[in-house]
Amino acid sequence: MNYDDANISDARKLQSAGGGHLALVLYTSGSTGVPKGVRLPHAVLMNRLQWQWETFPYSSTESIGIFKTALTFVDSISEIWGPLLTKRAILVVSKSATKDPTQLVSILQKYEIERLVLVPTLLKSLLIYLSLKRDANLLSKLKLWVCSGETLPATLAMEFYDHFPENEYLLCNFYGSTEIMGDVTYFVCRGKEQLRNYTNVPIGYPIFNTIIYILDDEKKPVKIGETGELFVSGANLAHGYVNGRDKDRFIENVLAVDPKYSRLYRTGDYASVQKGGVIHYEGRTDSQIKIRGHRVDLSEIEKNLNEIDGLKKGIVLCYHAGQMDQAILAFASVDRSSLLHELQIEKMLRNKLPDYMTPQVIIIDQVPLLVNGKVDRQSLLKLYENTNNNNDPEPSIDYDYTGVASNEMEKVRIFFQTIGEVIGRSARTIISLQSNFYELGGNSLNSIYTVAKLRDRGYSIEITKFISAKNLREALDHTNEIDIIRGNHLVPVKADFVAYPLSEEYRAETIRIIAHSFLEKAELEQQIKPDITEEAYVVLINETWDPLIQTAFSFVIADKANRIVGVSLSFDANNEPPCNLDGPHGVIFEFLESLETPVRDRLPRDKPIMHSFMMGTHESLNAQDNVVAMTFMESEVIRVAKEKGCCGILTTNTNALTQQLARDVFGYETLSDTQINTFMIDGRKPFGNAPDDYRAIVQWKKL
Repeated sequence: MNYDDANISDARKLQSAGGGHLALVLYTSGSTGVPKGVRLPHAVLMNRLQWQWETFPYSSTESIGIFKTALTFVDSISEIWGPLLTKRAILVVSKSATKDPTQLVSILQKYEIERLVLVPTLLKSLLIYLSLKRDANLLSKLKLWVCSGETLPATLAMEFYDHFPENEYLLCNFYGSTEIMGDVTYFVCRGKEQLRNYTNVPIGYPIFNTIIYILDDEKKPVKIGETGELFVSGANLAHGYVNGRDKDRFIENVLAVDPKYSRLYRTGDYASVQKGGVIHYEGRTDSQIKIRGHRVDLSEIEKNLNEIDGLKKGIVLCYHAGQMDQAILAFASVDRSSLLHELQIEKMLRNKLPDYMTPQVIIIDQVPLLVNGKVDRQSLLKLYENTNNNNDPEPSIDYDYTGVASNEMEKVRIFFQTIGEVIGRSARTIISLQSNFYELGGNSLNSIYTVAKLRDRGYSIEITKFISAKNLREALDHTNEIDIIRGNHLVPVKADFVAYPLSEEYRAETIRIIAHSFLEKAELEQQIKPDITEEAYVVLINETWDPLIQTAFSFVIADKANRIVGVSLSFDANNEPPCNLDGPHGVIFEFLESLETPVRDRLPRDKPIMHSFMMGTHESLNAQDNVVAMTFMESEVIRVAKEKGCCGILTTNTNALTQQLARDVFGYETLSDTQINTFMIDGRKPFGNAPDDYRAIVQWKKL
């Protein structure tokens, strides 16, 4: 493959003539949410383009490039000027086409596009579409796929090579941000064997004229395999922010010998360098993290921790922030005379903090320090990994079978080991008959997962019984052996709730529960506060009230005291009323519509489809009661849908609890899985500050 040398030469002349002059300003909110103008000169743009041309040259048959990224985003520069400056055309793709795999694949196929830049979420969507079409010729010309903007799971990369021949098709992972011209590292995947030992695809190696530094708190390079903060130096650095904002992000490089590397950009990301010099992304350095849709400041937890009598020093850290195994950890050194232990400290914190902020406490003999006297935080995280066998896919957990009769040993062994696998390295103590699931480290989400895994292994227990059991002995007494069941088996739900069809009598409670649930607990709403208010939901429910009543798919649930504690709202997906998208909540429905529209065409139309679009519970329910209430409502949705003659149920879940209930308990199929913070509308990302592990999953249950 060859690129046009004469044309590249012309571009270089342009660079040398005015390379230091400002080319454009792009605004980015970064991790703060406040827009900042990034000043990008011509020389920076050209360094990125020259690397692209020489590392991934255009083929002799590649006459058209594709432009689908908003002009306000840095990736648009390489999409536009990469082809144009080499005398190639660009094809402008509409926003609606990028949301619809059918349209996008048709365009890529028609114009024989040979390279594509996309986020992993869109890659997943396209792979789902290709698996449904089962046409080996589709996208056969598209041999260079570039992922950026999100963590690229190795499982998704493996799935890519289920569709495309290895070595012939390249899947690349790029890393960067606007401040460093979009991309400063890259990794090229050529096949499955290359990915065997990875959880996430590495971010790879530096591009031209770029040095990557992984530094500790003293701005000294870390050792191979250790985690530090990622800094970038070289020709891809912007000139800084407009009006000189955030000067601490662009700093002097005291490690530089060559003047062209005299500046550093501080990315705010953690990374590590592994064997062979490959760089791995390790998460964000920010003290603020997101947990179940709530923004949490670790310093607030640390303040409460250090107020406990008998505790000498407490440090709060987040392990794998933004990832599925994210955990808040509290490392504590205590006075010998205090006799404080981990569970005691956790109980004290639970009395002061919400459940989602309560950390896992680890008692340490002494606090490790760096040479300057600061806390060695990386050593503490390494201690957690080593103690909990983090590199072991099956962490070592102690089991105590005292009191187990010989005739039930097999049942108890499977029961204990299933719990051990689910809780894993979060297990607080030995698993025994006297253990309480929640004190072991269990929570609402993994309680459901445990019940589902037990079912798959031939043992059935009602969710209600499992989460209310005072210890594992009591839970075992409610567990029955069954034939191993595959497919859409429903775990029985017996709860102290009753369902009533939605009626005028319940309008006020419906509005109150929905408004509170979505404003205070829903991940999407948390991202656009304080713009969105309760009034938006009052208007929304009142506008759709009559159609909700007429459809007769919706209901409320009441507890034993006949108090309304839950609401489930549904329409017929084939006959939905229009929603008023005016106001801040409109962006949420735009997002949900962008996810559901591409999959609706694949659903049957011969019968009604229950579209379960809003579900909420009363704020007074504790974590365990909330699981029971949500499980009861999910089972009631299925009962009503069958009663009304629906062919299936469509729902989009942004809550991890309802996602897991649908998938692991009620047998829903996943139609699409989208990273929330990647959604773009009008050139912006309204949910851009959401962590990477917050997903929106479109799910379908055929009846």
